[in-house]
Amino acid sequence: MFTNLGAAGKAGRYLGQTLRLMVGVPDYENYVAHMRRTHPDQTPMTYEEFFRERQDARYGGKKRLGCC
Repeated sequence: MFTNLGAAGKAGRYLGQTLRLMVGVPDYENYVAHMRRTHPDQTPMTYEEFFRERQDARYGGKKRLGCC
């Protein structure tokens, strides 16, 4: 019975992450976990740095010349 709650919790987190990615909201917690797991010698970006980097990657940042 309690194992289903664990599976439901995982499914809920996965669904939440998917919905955030669909609307373009960056997943900072996932990024930090990745950095700690695969790049322990590097300091993760702050949330503000991460958000700005994701915005620039999505919308072109300062490299963008026009609307299209």
